[in-house]
Amino acid sequence: MRAISSMATRYVLADLISAAVAAGLPKVELESVGGVDAAQRVADGEQFDLVFLAQGALQQLDDGGHVVPGSVTPLMHSEVAVAVPSGSDAAAIHEGGCAFPDAAGLRATLQQAGRIGYSTGPSGAALVKMIDGWGMVEELGGRLVQARPGIPVARSLAEGRVDLGFQQLSELVGQPGIRILGVLPPDCAIDTVFGGAVATVSGNSAAATEMLRFLASEHAAPTVAAHSFTPAQSHPS
Repeated sequence: MRAISSMATRYVLADLISAAVAAGLPKVELESVGGVDAAQRVADGEQFDLVFLAQGALQQLDDGGHVVPGSVTPLMHSEVAVAVPSGSDAAAIHEGGCAFPDAAGLRATLQQAGRIGYSTGPSGAALVKMIDGWGMVEELGGRLVQARPGIPVARSLAEGRVDLGFQQLSELVGQPGIRILGVLPPDCAIDTVFGGAVATVSGNSAAATEMLRFLASEHAAPTVAAHSFTPAQSHPS
């Protein structure tokens, strides 16, 4: 079988699929690209059995008839975190679970920051929407730097292209050259639900459905948690 995903879930899906294959399910060839590109390729009818994207993108594919009706399945939740280059003085300012005490702390940091990196995915769109709601887009101006599709914000931080970076925690954990300050505080948290669906053009929808069921099961939960996601079945509703 063939599957496509956004970059945000490439590592956790690789491990989950390996576990599923070890449990006797069919092998899956997974390709991970920018989420916008992945959704477009599925919409164009490219031959895939499974598609893994943010829930909003999956819903759009469902509305367009590109995935099997009723097959969209939430798999994991991800929080947006904040990071700086490992040599930055800011790395020692914030400790603990949250990068800032509250939204006011985040706003103050944005005002003082140099170049602010964010992703092309749903978390980046949500961040810009939040900044716009605060009336700060014009103030920050050219300091907002969107990463190119498929390029992690962590790389931009490590290479000195941005001074403060926002991306899914799962994409920041373990990356070289950065220091994670923590996740966004509750009053301005950005959470993304990632899920999977069976593509309408799948040549083996039964096997694809079985794979999706395994990935959403309690057997997958330890692997999901190990990659800094929250399993869908344990996330508060």
